[in-house]
Amino acid sequence: MRVLGIETTCDETAVAIVEERLGFDGGEILANEVMSQIARHAAYGGVVPEIAARAHIEVLDRLILRALRDARTDIAGVDVIAAAAGPGLIGGILVGLTTGKALAMAAGKPFVAVNHLEAHALTARLTDGIDFPYLALIVSGGHTQLVAVRGVGAYQRLGSTLDDAAGEAFDKVGKMLDLPYPGGPAIEKLAADGDPRRFDLPRPMLGRANADFSLSGLKTAVRQELLRLGEEPSETDKRDVAASFQAAVVDVIVDRVRAGLRLFAEQGASSPGAAGSPRGLVIGGGVGANGAIRRALTRFCAEAGLRFVAPVPELCSDNGAMIAWAGLERFKLGLADNLDFAARPRWPLDANPGVLHHGKA
Repeated sequence: MRVLGIETTCDETAVAIVEERLGFDGGEILANEVMSQIARHAAYGGVVPEIAARAHIEVLDRLILRALRDARTDIAGVDVIAAAAGPGLIGGILVGLTTGKALAMAAGKPFVAVNHLEAHALTARLTDGIDFPYLALIVSGGHTQLVAVRGVGAYQRLGSTLDDAAGEAFDKVGKMLDLPYPGGPAIEKLAADGDPRRFDLPRPMLGRANADFSLSGLKTAVRQELLRLGEEPSETDKRDVAASFQAAVVDVIVDRVRAGLRLFAEQGASSPGAAGSPRGLVIGGGVGANGAIRRALTRFCAEAGLRFVAPVPELCSDNGAMIAWAGLERFKLGLADNLDFAARPRWPLDANPGVLHHGKA
């Protein structure tokens, strides 16, 4: 089975073609085209929805043709069309969703509307073939949450951010430090030469029984430290602030994952049909490319005797391959959609319709 996936929920225009590998775990990516819009939004310090939507329109048809060429096929050689239907920026969603529907109708192919968060949660099955159930940490510019993934369409949100998403916090701190957008990669680079112990920044929610996140207070604490340093902090000051901020985020994430694993076990034991210890921890979302976070979670999982699956950075950030794979998983379970499926700028993952499907799909 071959699935063409379209992703336009934010500022990456992406198209991919994924094929199921019969007899093997995971799938094969035949094409994965991504057009970034970072240069268009950098001057504004964040994504401008109207600019993002127009940029998707300008390049999407060319990316589809390039993906088909890379996969050495044409639309007739594709079995299913999948498109992200949310959550995200409504203008961008409409571009990709309408294009996917039009392709499906013109080519007479089945259509699958994909939840962008579900795609992040299932990427580890594409890359590593991990079996259900597992715990997914989704960290990006718009989302920070821990989800018990018990099957395709069977998700239980164990914790989420009460204010800023992790990527949003990185971007805002990056702006305070006069770093280029996006802030995450710039902070990680600056932090590499900084002292993470110089500034005693708070670790919000640390030790709480729930698995929620809160990063707004940490961001405010960084601002206060910068105010104390004066109008023109030195480069050493900036490196140390970046390193201290990143270390605080890492500590919070590890602690929240620990709480999430505890809730996973407790709620699985009390819910019929949801039993089973997690087979691993998987990470998705653009912040999942951060090396310090990956290293800390690798150590944590090694100590806990838990498998850690971190897809390559380009599959953590928004991409078409994850949409295509989620579409493949859903279609195999008979979860195709009608062409009147509406775009959903808000679409909680635990409200995703589907079926409880344990084991391999």
